[in-house]
Amino acid sequence: LEEEGFAVECVGGGGAALKRLERDDFDLLISDIRMPDPNGLVLLARAKELHPGLPVILVTAFASPDDAVLAMKNGAFDYITKPFKVGEVKEIVRAALNSRRDQPSPLPIEPENGGEFAGIIGGSPEMLRIYDIIRRVAPTQANVLIHGESGTGKELVAQAIHRLSPTADHQFVPIICSAIPESLFESEVFGHVKGAFTGASANRVGLFEQANHGTAFLDEIGELTPLIQTKLLRVLQEREIKRVGATDTIRINIRVISATNRNLEDELIAGRFREDLFYRLAVVPIRVPPLRERKGDVPLLVDYFLAKYSRLFNKDIRKISSYAMEVLLNYDFPGNVRELENIIERGVAMENSQIILPESLTLAGHRRGRETEGAAKDEAAGDLSNSLEEAVLSRGLEPVLAELERGLIISALQKSDNSKTKAAELLQTTFRSLRYKIKKYRIDSPS
Repeated sequence: LEEEGFAVECVGGGGAALKRLERDDFDLLISDIRMPDPNGLVLLARAKELHPGLPVILVTAFASPDDAVLAMKNGAFDYITKPFKVGEVKEIVRAALNSRRDQPSPLPIEPENGGEFAGIIGGSPEMLRIYDIIRRVAPTQANVLIHGESGTGKELVAQAIHRLSPTADHQFVPIICSAIPESLFESEVFGHVKGAFTGASANRVGLFEQANHGTAFLDEIGELTPLIQTKLLRVLQEREIKRVGATDTIRINIRVISATNRNLEDELIAGRFREDLFYRLAVVPIRVPPLRERKGDVPLLVDYFLAKYSRLFNKDIRKISSYAMEVLLNYDFPGNVRELENIIERGVAMENSQIILPESLTLAGHRRGRETEGAAKDEAAGDLSNSLEEAVLSRGLEPVLAELERGLIISALQKSDNSKTKAAELLQTTFRSLRYKIKKYRIDSPS
């Protein structure tokens, strides 16, 4: 730390640390947990009494979930287990010092670009390109097709385009195409007149008419049937609609922004989507990348959702631990930003301390194609079962299980390039449990 430019003072134990804290102010305290007179948890509590704003980082070689929870409840900034990477500790130290400089400012509830792109979080190159496209296309009346996986925030992009458009004072009307049956689509979207069909007891203004002079957002556009695609194409060409049962037409002036999680070009080739409609909708295409392609935005999103749900649930959760962040950064998020928000919301709801720990994160456990590996694997599994039974009968259950567990851990570490986080995912266990067993079995870093 001195080589990094920090002024450091070292003492030999908890008692000596307390004496120094009673005399002087410090910007940061880093302490072991297992030490006498007093231990690190007692030192943490006493240090917080003397200096309530002092960030404290606790370090231990004896990882215990109970110690971690107690430390965070008592106000520790972070909890580090040995062996650790020096670079990670330096990052935690800088974050702790920055947190003190930032006090008492709360975490921001809205992103920095809240005025233009409210709700869209990200500073990655991929997101900066999207911001640029939005700014360019918004002042025009060009139709936009937004494509991307489910949960990436396509509607937020559509709302931003509308918000920056000259027609922002008029309505933004979302229409979920997959939720409207073909038989009701015309009535819902174009409207109907009284008596047009059984149950039509009054005139109804359709969704397109509601969006007149504003924006109609057609979500899940790839779900439209061929018949509805034909009717929609005519509306876009003629710029007029006819209510069901009416004889006259109504001129409309709307911008259409559509979104899909399908590859519409593949749908064109397969003949399931009209080519002429596609080119009407996709004057300007925008691809929203999945979260796994912009991992640099994960910390920004985590901070945003932490602040949002801490406020919503009336909790004082200020940050996520470095190990919990490592777990998130090594996860692929099949549900994208929507899944990350759900993970943080659940973590805030369940956490009782001021920091989100790895144990508070619930990530989806996806099956890895076990059903498709065939009869050969079943036969191999039978052979393995027989050999294990013989080993247990000759050597006993405990040593055989220990040897098997050790071998599986070494294999997982090798497959994950010695990343404990990824190895824990492969083994479907917690990061802390894996770290404990690595120490228990004295497993060195595999080559």
